[in-house]
This record gives sequence, C-alpha cells and structure tokens, in this order.
Amino acid sequence: MEGTTASAKSSSLPRVVIIGGGFGGLHAARELDGAPVQVTLVDRWNYHLFQPLLYQVAMAGLSPADIAYPIRTVLRSQENTRIVHAEVKGADVNARTLTLHDGTTIPYDYLIIASGARTNFFGKEDTWAHHALGLKSIEDALEVRRRVLLAFETAEREQDPKKRQALLTFVVIGGGPTGVEIAGALSDLARTVLARDFRVIDPKSARVILVEMVDRLLAGGFDESLSQSAKRQLEELGVEVRLGTAVKDINEQGVQVGDEFIESGVVLWTAGVMARRLTRKFGVETDKGGRIVVGNDCSVPGHPELFAIGDCARFVPEGTTQPLPGVAQVAIQQGKHAARMIVATLESKPRETFSYYDKGMMATIGRSRAIAQAGKVKLSGFMAWMAWLVVHIWFLVGFRNRVSVVLNWFWAYLTYRRGARLITGWRSWDWNDHDHVMPPQYEPNSMPRAAPAPIEKASEAPPLRAPAPRPAE
Repeated sequence: MEGTTASAKSSSLPRVVIIGGGFGGLHAARELDGAPVQVTLVDRWNYHLFQPLLYQVAMAGLSPADIAYPIRTVLRSQENTRIVHAEVKGADVNARTLTLHDGTTIPYDYLIIASGARTNFFGKEDTWAHHALGLKSIEDALEVRRRVLLAFETAEREQDPKKRQALLTFVVIGGGPTGVEIAGALSDLARTVLARDFRVIDPKSARVILVEMVDRLLAGGFDESLSQSAKRQLEELGVEVRLGTAVKDINEQGVQVGDEFIESGVVLWTAGVMARRLTRKFGVETDKGGRIVVGNDCSVPGHPELFAIGDCARFVPEGTTQPLPGVAQVAIQQGKHAARMIVATLESKPRETFSYYDKGMMATIGRSRAIAQAGKVKLSGFMAWMAWLVVHIWFLVGFRNRVSVVLNWFWAYLTYRRGARLITGWRSWDWNDHDHVMPPQYEPNSMPRAAPAPIEKASEAPPLRAPAPRPAE
C-alpha cells in the first residue's frame, strides 16, 4: 500500500524532462534533487562526458573511462529522477511530448533542452567532413587516436621518403582552445612520447601545422598578450602556426591552404561547432548555427515551459550584442538557473534574469605549458598549466576518475610515456576487409590510404634508426 501511494504521488507531480546529460543537463537535474517534481533525463549515451579532456583521449594521454562516468551512478541518490537511455527524434511543443527513436513518446510539463553541439563545417559537410576529423565525442577521439597512431605505423613501413613525410604531416584547422590544445599535444606525442619507439622513422620529424583564418590564436575572449604567448609556446614545441590563412579545400590527399597544397596523413577540424539538428524540431526561432533563441530567463519566448541551455541556446546578455560562448561554465550555470526558475514558477514566484559569472578561461599547450585568464589575472607557462590541471581534475565527475587522471598524468610527466596508445576500432589493421561495415562518418580518408610496397629483400628495407636518447628531465 505504501509503494502504491508513493507511486501515485510521484505521477501527480509536475513532469520535468531534460534532454542531454552533459554539463548543463546534469547540473539541472542535480539542482532539482528534492524538488516537488518528477525528473526524467533522456540521453542517447549512458554516461556524462567531460568534453574539455577529449583531446587527451585523442592524443593517447587518457582512456575514455577517465573522462566519462555513468549518468545513473551520478544521479542514483535522487529519488525523484529517472534516466532514459534513448535518442530524441522529434517534438510536439503544443502537445508537450517528445518522440524517441523507437517511436515511443514522453510527455512533459517543463522541458530543458541541453542537447549540446556538433562539428560545424560551414556548409562543407558533404565534402570536407569526409576528409577531416572533428572532436565532439568519444568515438571521434578514438578515431583521431587510431588515425594518428596508424600514420606513424604506416610511415615506419613506407619506403618513399616523400610519402613518408606526408604521412607524418598533421594539419589542425582552427586556432581556438581545442585547436591549440590538440596541436600542442600532437607535437608532444611525436617529440617525446613516441621518440624512442620506432627504428626506421624519427617521430620528431613529424610536422604539426596549425591553421587559423584570423590574425591571432584564441581570438574568442583571451587577452591578446596571452594569444601571443600561446603562439610562442606552440612554436617552441615545433608547431608551425599559420595565421590569417584560410583553408580553400580539403580532400583525401591533404589541405589547400592559400596557394599551397599540404599533403597530410591526418586532418583535424576544430574550427567551429553548431547545435544538433534536434533544435530545429521544436518549431521555435533558431539562429544560423541552429541554436535556439532564448529570453533573459533562458526560456523560449512564447513558451515559458521550454528552456534551452548551453551549446544549443543563443543567450545574449542585456546590454551586449554577442551571445554567451559555448563553454562548460555557461552550460552549468544556465542548467542550474533553468531548474531554479521551474521551481520558482511552481511556487508562484517571479522568474529572474540569468546572470553569467565568468570564472575565467584556460587552455593547455602541451607538457607544462598553458595560458589562463581570470579577470585581471593572466598566467602563462608552468603556473598556468598547474592551474589548468587543478581546475580540470576538480570538475571531473566521480572520485575514481580524479584519481585515475592524476595517476596517468603524473606517470606521463615523469616518464614521457602514455598508456593508452592502442590502435583499435574500425579497420585497425585490414582496411580492405569488407566483412566489417564502416560507419559513414569514419569510412572516407581512413588511414592508411594505401599499403606500402612489400619489402622483398633485406637490402631494400629502410635503414634502422638508433633509439633516441631519453629526453632530459
């Protein structure tokens, strides 16, 4: 009888549905813990992903389990919350229902859309997206890791010096935080981690080229002095930084940058993001990037029951003309605010304007190098790297994850080694094996593109290279 009463009470509560278990969605759900509502969090993955460290997985510094944590475990103590592992395919705003991938529907009284973002190729999805890799998911990170490591392995067997150098040329497009971080990590991977692992090639001969269309790196909020510091630190790592240069074309052989064509084994795209296609299913106003236009309380104008937060929302603070950036802190604070406004509405209290508190920005640039900015405080080099390390570990979900990340980083720092250098996934060895069905997003430009000619005689093999000395501590 007691269980039946509890169930009836729960079914009579207002239904709050949250789409997405990222930073915004997860913190919205946590904020509603104990509130007089029935919360349903819907996500197509069963884990919360710490996206700022995706590049570490892509560069073999961490394993996926280090930066992901089961959503059910995070919210297991919240009695008013249930998790639905599914993908939302459609919505009826008037009927207040969501349609899932299997055709079932979920009704709601209040809805928080926190569906995140996807890679933006600026209208080149049908061409460039087939030859350049984005970095928005664990699957993306593992594919980047696979292709980067496979490029070195294929170069070890390649006899043609020109083809070998092309395999060891990596182009990173986009000079924002992700581009800067992955370019620095790529250079670290080649110059230190892999330096002693090969006998024919010298991994330190790998070229890492960072291409940015505007005239400085990190133009989206960092002080210009820190942008210059980031450029200088990257160049100290051997990264070729090309500013004020637009990419004209990307194909299976490489990248057309200005008047120069760069043959490249792996092309990485970090030049932009846009909201997921789901945002256009609600029939409300969106900008050209697919972000839902929201009012000052993070709700959609004309739909007080509908909230959009984080990467999928366009929020322009009062007195400004530019929307808030798609960073974790914006999503976290908006998620908490949306949850509080729902409770305020239920208590017949007025809603408040969302006010974003900027806690600063930071970006790492390889081993012991970073930049950080918080108000008037600006850091670069080792001190910025230490601040970046502490902040990122603090925000990792789950004690086990924090311990694992600290141990991995400490080991990598002392030994210049990384334990996640595994070539796994689709076509990891036999790329002509048609028994394996390739997902469409991974099929084109799959490294390596062609097997090198077989070595028939010992005299035809490239000369062995003496192991590189251990880098100085």
